[in-house]
Amino acid sequence: MKICVPSRRFGRTELQIPLLSIGGMRFQQSWKDLEFSEVSSQSQDNLEATLNHAASFGLNHIETARHYGSSEIQLGHALSKTISPEIFLQTKVPPNEDPKVFEAELELSFEKLNVEKVDLLSIHGLNLVEHLDQTLRPGGCLEVVRRWQRIGKIDHIGFSTHAPTELIVEAIRSNEFDYVNLHWYFIRQDNEPALYAASMLDMGVFIISPTDKGGHLHTPSSKLLELCSPIHPIIFNDLFCLRDSRVHTISVGLTCPGDLDLHLQAIDLIDRANDIVPEIAHRFQQAAFISLGEIWIRNWKVGLPAWHETPGNINIPILLWLHNLVEAWGMEGYAKARYNLLGQASHWFPGRNADCLDTEVSEESLRKVLVNSPWVDEIPDILRGLRNRFGGNSQERLSIS
Repeated sequence: MKICVPSRRFGRTELQIPLLSIGGMRFQQSWKDLEFSEVSSQSQDNLEATLNHAASFGLNHIETARHYGSSEIQLGHALSKTISPEIFLQTKVPPNEDPKVFEAELELSFEKLNVEKVDLLSIHGLNLVEHLDQTLRPGGCLEVVRRWQRIGKIDHIGFSTHAPTELIVEAIRSNEFDYVNLHWYFIRQDNEPALYAASMLDMGVFIISPTDKGGHLHTPSSKLLELCSPIHPIIFNDLFCLRDSRVHTISVGLTCPGDLDLHLQAIDLIDRANDIVPEIAHRFQQAAFISLGEIWIRNWKVGLPAWHETPGNINIPILLWLHNLVEAWGMEGYAKARYNLLGQASHWFPGRNADCLDTEVSEESLRKVLVNSPWVDEIPDILRGLRNRFGGNSQERLSIS
């Protein structure tokens, strides 16, 4: 019997949204903002086949963004062939100091998508205090979106974010948004307070990139495969996210129809999630205790300075987290990509890696900001280990999601 992906009420939007949403970032042809004449027939055929395959399982929520390269224009042409009241369309536009620039971007987004209305419009990348101010202040970007909403061009307004948890919670508590797109998955659960805040205000919760940003689970390490056996790490992470009733949908970034298969297997197991997830999560914890020690695992975050309080803007919390992923669970490829993204991604992934340690930044200056950490003697050598293992100029393609 063919699986039909179930839906959940997307908070106060009242939309019945499928547990799996189609992320429109990975199936576009290019990160360049192409004209449709520049899109190959092979790329467009693949995108349309992917959408049709997903739709056959009940996936009717598609999300993209103004700066996902050719995604919007390719989707616009694909959806023009299959206009259906059942499709929920979401796009995202970044805030701007000048609301006229923001509105021009919004107009371009609608033009590329070839639509008169979207169901869900996100302010994209509320990552800094100034982004929230640009959005909420009188005459700001939110006033533009509200005007479009009043004339029927936008149904529901949300925001997407890579911000520190405190800023996400502040944005949620403004009570100006109907839903939030945020990062939360097994390997990084820091945004738990944001989930709680959103649930208190009946906001829809969309989990960004649980497969890719959640650990490059499409190319899992042998250790991850062993820990999750007999299921795949993608299935485990999907079940981890979706067994929480505060989560309404997770993004599935598809490059081709076959990418959906493991996610459908997760849906087939959703009723058993509360039995499956704790057992595998316990294995993860035990592996971490064995590799790194229980004392380290329970206390490594204590007394760490924020990246902007650290000499050279070294992002020590992120680097130690990457160290843990490698040592405990063998996540070398993911850690290398994220290590080299530090210093390249601005506010999307802030701070720098450890390449500058011992050149621009002395160990003595680092120790001064680690004075409240019980691991002040160990951390400099851990950072050097990461630098020696991953340092250099290679970097992951910055995918703004």
